[in-house]
Amino acid sequence: MLVGEVFLETMATGIITQQEIDWLTTHQAGFSREEEAMALKIGRLLDEGQLQIGCRLLGKDAPDVHLAS
Repeated sequence: MLVGEVFLETMATGIITQQEIDWLTTHQAGFSREEEAMALKIGRLLDEGQLQIGCRLLGKDAPDVHLAS
């Protein structure tokens, strides 16, 4: 999983999963400046209520995308 992937998926759906939050918090020590900025943006949007914590369900027409661990 990469910070950019989490950021783009979160911005596209308006949802961040608990697994993604856990991943961000455990890997934040190794973030570059750009990755840190993306994580802070996600945090701000969560605080403002513009993002929701939940799960994403794939629709029947949605591509089957798996984030690498």
